[in-house]
Parts: sequence; C-alpha cells; structure tokens
Amino acid sequence: MGITSALVLYAVIWWMCFLISLPIKVQTQGDLGQIEPGTHAGAPQVHNLKRKAWIVTAVAAVLWVIIAGIILSGWISLSDMNWFDRALPPL
Repeated sequence: MGITSALVLYAVIWWMCFLISLPIKVQTQGDLGQIEPGTHAGAPQVHNLKRKAWIVTAVAAVLWVIIAGIILSGWISLSDMNWFDRALPPL
C-alpha cells in the first residue's frame, strides 16, 4: 500500500466514523425548548463538533491501523472476494 492509498483509506474511515458520530449526544432546539423562529425544532443547539472530531480522529487511527495491517499482511486479498470470477483477469 502506497502513501496515497494509506491517506485515502484513513480519510474514508475518518469520514465514515464522523458521519456516524454526528447524531450522538446532540441536543436539539426542541429538546431545550429554545426554538428560534424560522428554524426546525430538530435543528441542533449543542453539537460538540470539535470534541467529536478529536474522538473520531483517535477512533479512525485505531481502525486504520487494524485495516491497514490486514491489507498489508495479505490476510484478506482481492482474490478472497472474487465470488463470481469477475474481479481478476483470467490467467
């Protein structure tokens, strides 16, 4: 795995974890009873984005090490996922 592949893998893992973490512990305007005129009651009031970004960075780093280790060790390869004989060219 090259440097670019490693960075792309980390970025994909980070964004997936970040998008999963967004709705966790969000306090909406409706929950707090402070609805601004013209906004939806489900709009976030307290979202803690900076804290979530730091937590996601640590979690993504751990997941990246595990996934990159699996890829680099060859434990799982493309030929293992070739269920219909379409992924690899014929020999």
